[in-house]
Amino acid sequence: MRSAVMTAQTCPRQHRNSTMDSVALEPSLYTVKAVFILDNDGNRLLSKYYDPELYPSMKEQRSFEKNVFNKTHKADNEIAFLEGKTIVYKSSIDLFLYVVGSAQENELMLMAVLNCLFESLSQILRKNVERRCLLDNMDGVFLVVDEIIDGGVILESDPQQVVEKVNYRADDNPLTEQSVAQHLTEKLALTSTVLLSAKDQIKWSILK
Repeated sequence: MRSAVMTAQTCPRQHRNSTMDSVALEPSLYTVKAVFILDNDGNRLLSKYYDPELYPSMKEQRSFEKNVFNKTHKADNEIAFLEGKTIVYKSSIDLFLYVVGSAQENELMLMAVLNCLFESLSQILRKNVERRCLLDNMDGVFLVVDEIIDGGVILESDPQQVVEKVNYRADDNPLTEQSVAQHLTEKLALTSTVLLSAKDQIKWSILK
């Protein structure tokens, strides 16, 4: 288990082993550091950063995104390790979708988020996951992202559930105060469920 967490930066090992062990024993609910979607020229179409200490300025964010794009847009892989981050990505026609986690983050967790994002967008965009359709439906796209991730915490990984919660409609019905209150209540309840589930998983992993 330790070898999955240790990186090439652990040198000298004897001096830093205790630090790395403490990281391994402190799982975080804040799995996702950032999500962004770029076009095939590397221009930002959507981005959300969940860690306030990760590239706090717009300039730093765009520089990071450009660097990620340059390293990945011609690659055949789905996972990249860059600037101390684990990055999973997927391309679709003229779009590139990215999910960013820490260096110690499980790639399978990040990939589950990425796949959920892509499949949810595919449904609300009627399988046209490309730049023009994305820009024409940005309200729905932001709702999808918010249903999957809240403050870096993964809320949902089932695209069908995401689409049902977003209840996306082409005629864009306005939200009433009642529907907004109901949406917030459901999100708070779901967050509580996720937190309890995560605590149970951490407890059992420690007991093992």
